[in-house]
Order: sequence, then C-alpha cells, then structure tokens
Amino acid sequence: MKTFQELAYRRPSLPALLRETNACLKALKEAGTFEAADAALLRWHECIYAAGTMYVTAQIRRDMNTRDTFYEREMKFYNTALPLLAPVLKKSVTALLNSPYRPRFEEKYGAHLFRTAQTQIGLLNAKVILPTIRENNLTTAYSRTAAGCSVEFMGEKCNFYGLLRHMQSPDRTERKAAFLAWAGLYESAAPALEEQYGKLVKLRRGIAKKLGYGSYIDYIYPSRGRFDYNAADAAAFREAVRQYITPLCQKLRAAQAERLGVDKLHWYDESLTFPQGNPLPVGTPEELVESARAMYADLSPETKEYFAFMTEHRLFDLVTRENKHLGGYCTSLLSEKAPFIFSNFNGTSADVDVLTHEAGHAFQFYYASRRQPLAELAGSTSEINEIHSMTMELFAYPYMERFFGENADRYRYSHFCDAVATIPYLVAVDEFQHRVFEHPASGPADWRRFWREIEGKYLPWRDYDGNAFLESGGFWMQKQHVFLYPFYYIDYALAQLGAFHLYQKQLKDGTGWQDYLTLCGMGGRYGYFETLQRAGIPNPLRPETVQSAAAFAERHAAALESVL
Repeated sequence: MKTFQELAYRRPSLPALLRETNACLKALKEAGTFEAADAALLRWHECIYAAGTMYVTAQIRRDMNTRDTFYEREMKFYNTALPLLAPVLKKSVTALLNSPYRPRFEEKYGAHLFRTAQTQIGLLNAKVILPTIRENNLTTAYSRTAAGCSVEFMGEKCNFYGLLRHMQSPDRTERKAAFLAWAGLYESAAPALEEQYGKLVKLRRGIAKKLGYGSYIDYIYPSRGRFDYNAADAAAFREAVRQYITPLCQKLRAAQAERLGVDKLHWYDESLTFPQGNPLPVGTPEELVESARAMYADLSPETKEYFAFMTEHRLFDLVTRENKHLGGYCTSLLSEKAPFIFSNFNGTSADVDVLTHEAGHAFQFYYASRRQPLAELAGSTSEINEIHSMTMELFAYPYMERFFGENADRYRYSHFCDAVATIPYLVAVDEFQHRVFEHPASGPADWRRFWREIEGKYLPWRDYDGNAFLESGGFWMQKQHVFLYPFYYIDYALAQLGAFHLYQKQLKDGTGWQDYLTLCGMGGRYGYFETLQRAGIPNPLRPETVQSAAAFAERHAAALESVL
C-alpha cells in the first residue's frame, strides 16, 4: 500500500459499478457449486470495497478542509449516488439469503451476517432514495456550518476545539472568557443549526414512515443492528445510571470544587481537574506519535505490528486548523485493510486520548480484518466497537510517563474520573434524542426545554453561571452525533462498562488483555450479547452490572487519588 497522501483518488463509475454488481448477482444465482457461489460473493465484495474506499478517501480529504471545492463536489456526488444503489443491493442481498448454499455461507461467515442481511432487505427501498439523498446533503451542510465557526480569542483565531483548550486554563478569568466566546459561537450559529436539525428530524421521521415503521425509534434500532435490546431496555439502563453512577459523579464533582477552591463549580470549571492546571502532553505532535509508537511496540507484538503499519503509510491527520471538520474519528479503507485516524490536536490531554481511543478502534480493525474472511466482518455494532477504543485508553495507563512525564499520575486520575463523569452525559444525550422523536410536533424551543429537564436529571451539578443561551437549554446542539449519527451515543456508556470490566481483570490477574484480543478478533461475526459472552464481559444493560461498575469506579478513583 502507498501512503494515504499518495493514494490515487478516482470517482467510481456508477454505471460500471451497477454492471459489475449485476454480473456478480447473475454468477451467484447460477452457481453450480458452493465454491462458485462463494467466488461470486467475494468478487462482489471486492467491487463494493473498491468503491467504498474511494468514498472514504474523498470523505477524509473533504474533512481535512471543508472548503476544498473538489472534494465537496465529490461528497455531493456520493450523497446522491449511494442511495441509488439500494435497489441492486437489495437484489444481491436477497439472492444471498435465498441461495441454496446458505448453510455453507453461514458456516463460513457466521449466522449473524444473515440476520443483519435480513434486516437490510427492509431498509433497502427505492421509496427512501430521495429522502436519504436530502439527509446526506443536510449532514454535509451541518458539517460545513460547524467547521466554519471561529472567533478571535487572545490573539488567535479559534474554532470550538481551540476554545476548549482555553477552558482548561488554571486562570478562572480566562476559562470564563473562553466559555463565553464558546457559548457565543453556538448562540450565533443556533438559528442555522436548529433549522438543519429540524429538517433532519422531519426527513428521518419520513424515512421511517415510508419503510412501514411506526416511528423513527422503531426504525433506528434495527437499522443500527440493535437486535438484542430495545428502547425500553435503554430507558432502564439510563435509570440505572441515574441511580448508581450519577451520585458517584456528584461526589467527584464536589471533591473537584474543593480541590479547585471554588464555592460553586460552573461548567467552565468542570474540565479543570487540578488548580495548577491539567497535565499537558510533553512534545510536538510528531513526538507524541513517536511516544505512541514506543508504547504500542512494548504493549504486545500485535500492537507493535499495527502501529508500524499506521506510521509507514501515514494513516493520520491529527492537528486542528481552520476549516477542518470538528471532532475525531477512525474510519477504514476496506480495499487496503487500512484504518485511518482523524482528529483535532489542541495541545491538551485530549491529544493523547486520540492516540489511545481512536488508535484502539484502528488496532481492532487492523487485527480483525486480517482474521475475518470478509473485511466488513472486521467491525461490529458501535456498542462493541467502543469497547475496543475505551479499553485501549485504560490499558495505556502504565505508559503515560512517556506522554506526561512526572504528571502521569495526575493524568491517570483525571482521565479515569472523566470517563466516569461522562457516563451520565452520554445517557442524557440518548434520552434527548428519544424525547425529540417521541414528540413529533416539537420544535427548537421544545428541544431546549427537553435538554434542560434531562440535564437536571442526570447532571444535577451542571451550572452555566447565568449564561442565558445555555441556561435555556442550548447546550444540546454542541453534540455532533445528534446531527450526524442519530442514536449513536448511549453506545459509549454501554461500552465504558465493558472497558471497566476488562481493565479490572487486567489489574487483578493480567487476563484482561487476552480477553481484549478475543473481543477484537471476533469483529462483527456474532450478535451483541453473544460477543460479550464470548469475551467474558457482563451484560451492561443489567442494573447489577451498572451497580458493580460504579463500585469499581469509586474504589479505583480513590486508589488513583491516593498516589497523587
């Protein structure tokens, strides 16, 4: 493989892709042996992977600069073209499901692939081609709106991520000023963001209705591969979080306020753990990557091989800059079996989190794609995928001296407490999305009210120091998942409990790493509950699992604090 920068981009020909798919479909239907049918299936996947790799390449390069007119045009092409493939994809999936060799296929690729395919049949419908195109275009517009927001602050032009760095300043005056600039940016963008979200909500409801679902919630659960639990189970999980984890977080926040010496912890104080300042990584972005290389070389032979591949092929874009898409993610170039990490380094500990969290995703894909018979089986549903990333964050703790020097203990404590304290926010976002789609007539004012009510339920300590925009509930719109990845957020909370379990096993007897490799290697071959079971991870939807995780988190936070 070449480096990502050298990877040649060529827009796929839609007619050629349709011809090749139809040829594979014909070969699959007419196959006289399983071997011939399997060859047709693999040929079809290679064709889809090649087109998908070009799509992901264009997406990454557009995200590197949302003002790049060439890749912006390419994304508009994909937004329109991909939904048009739905009818022929439906025919291909139907042929696979009806193949006389299905038992042999299930033996080779796993029965779960067919369970997922059966659901896809109902979702691949020509009725939703145009609405899906509109939805894709709206999410592109949202990304452009959010990425284009910036403000002059302390002599530099800052986007949202740049301001977050100032909100970790030991100087409370600077933190508050950055907070006001941050809130002001969102308030100025609010009319556009609320309009875009309103259109997305309407489109998404319409898509569900056209496909015969009673509501978007009924549609999104199977669409996201959630076959083992439903909205009622998610609600019960949220309640368990409120019952067991929110009280622990209140204790951690009270201790934080005392440590910082403030009478009242405001939101712009929450990201500062120590009065002298949060531990900052030592070194340039290039030096941080080199520290990560040394860490992964020591962690295991598997991670050493993986990170060498990442650096050799330059599969990173790490530093924040103007017009760069917000956030961080890991994606995959299927034809190359190559992960790619995208982020926005801003000089805080979050830069190291990227080199563990997103690198956890990348490692899992690299590891599983070389062990599963289909590259698409390398990935699972997000509830499982986020265990890969969050566990890697915890397993990296012994190496934090490489990144933070003498401040490594402070980083470990800060990071762990933040992992715990984030869980109530994760379920709050999930309840917000349920509330929006449970109330079809709701609008921007209702959404703000929903958020403020939900926030008070799960994050009772939250205080915006009188900022009218945020006190009215405007904070919800800062979460890009709500716009881009609907109902993808509770997954992080479920996964965090799985990560805590593996980490606890590693601390106890060193067996957590092997369970982690087992989990990573399975990819998406099995369903959610079966994957957890095979990796020895308890079901996080059970209240007793949440209670046990909260007890471990309280003990471990105290242990980390004791060495400060």
